[in-house]
Amino acid sequence: MIITHLNGGLGNQMFQYAAGRCLAYSHNTDLKLDITQYQLDKLRDYGLSVFNITENIASAIDLDRVCRPLVWNIKHPLEAVKFGIRQNIPVRFVKERHFHFDPEILALPDNVYLEGYWQSEKYFAEIADIICKEFSFVNPPSISNQEIIEEMEGCNSVSLHVRRGDYVTNPKIMKTHGVLGIEYYRWALNFIEKKVIKPHIFVFSDDIQWAMENLKTDLPLHFIDHNGGEKNYEDLRLMSNCQYHIIANSSFSWWGAWLSSKSEKIVIAPRRWFNKSNRDTRDLIPDSWIKK
Repeated sequence: MIITHLNGGLGNQMFQYAAGRCLAYSHNTDLKLDITQYQLDKLRDYGLSVFNITENIASAIDLDRVCRPLVWNIKHPLEAVKFGIRQNIPVRFVKERHFHFDPEILALPDNVYLEGYWQSEKYFAEIADIICKEFSFVNPPSISNQEIIEEMEGCNSVSLHVRRGDYVTNPKIMKTHGVLGIEYYRWALNFIEKKVIKPHIFVFSDDIQWAMENLKTDLPLHFIDHNGGEKNYEDLRLMSNCQYHIIANSSFSWWGAWLSSKSEKIVIAPRRWFNKSNRDTRDLIPDSWIKK
């Protein structure tokens, strides 16, 4: 049994699921999801039920088996197997030790509890086809979203994501993440215009008013503002139906681009993902994507 700790918004949950799913697949064992964080986090909700995943929620009995380490700052992930408050409990605690890809996570034994963000496709590249299939949607799109999908299929569609929200309103989050300047989007739009014939831009944002006021281009813009926070997965579905992508420093639009199966896909991503420079993001952006 592999248990993965879920934390944060939908994009973060998808990374956490994917890493745990790959490790569970390698051991031919069950993946269980610890969603207890959402009893405490009133700003976020567990969101993976919208996907065709293997959804096993960890029970209180499962979580009671977790052997949490005496020290949190473990120098080596496999040392988590050795340290524990109760050595007779079989599920060992492993905490992410740095942001970039750690290949030793994929070498962990069965019966571990994973806590971290695991933001690299390298944690699940081995089962990418399975992840794509399981991150398909349980329910069909609404009529309005289906109409947009059909519009996307009839043009050279480009998803453009502006992430603001708590990146702007929460000083602590702002200090960590920061927001992308309008210069990034101008450069990306100019790049797309040079590479794509008659691109049509579909704009997604948690601050659509800011996007409408600040995105200036002669290219056709379609601002997507009808799904709202409770149905943000519908925006993710729409993003994944686009041919080209301009993503924000956001795991949400990262997945919108990654899940796109369109041929000749182009993805533009910000080189600087965080305000703070102490996180090594070398493995966050896939090699085939364009960094700016």
